Amino acid sequence: MASRKSEDQGEATLARRLRSAALALPGAWEDSPWEGDTVAKVADKIFVFLGDASIGVKSAGNRQEADEWLHRYPDDASVLAYIGRHGWNSLRLGGAIDEDELLEAIETSYDIVVAGLPRSRRPG
Repeated sequence: MASRKSEDQGEATLARRLRSAALALPGAWEDSPWEGDTVAKVADKIFVFLGDASIGVKSAGNRQEADEWLHRYPDDASVLAYIGRHGWNSLRLGGAIDEDELLEAIETSYDIVVAGLPRSRRPG
């Protein structure tokens, strides 16, 4: 069984890779709009909350579609506080959701947010 320290280090490394991937998307930039919160934005819109133990993503255009994550990963996905009713979920790092799915979730969130921007504010 892995020690808690090595699990924490693994999550921190994963969190860094996810952050790098999010910020590599066209027009993405990092912001800290609230003390202790780091997010990635495109234009002036958040597309991912970047935490050490979880990420927050816009999983779908509505709550019903976003709930698919909760059904697939009941121990590792939850409705994001305050904005969850708009399709945002929190996805735990280091659990059953593998890195490829987390990366895909970030890209999906980015695509949903970009699609909602006026054409003149969309990157590239």
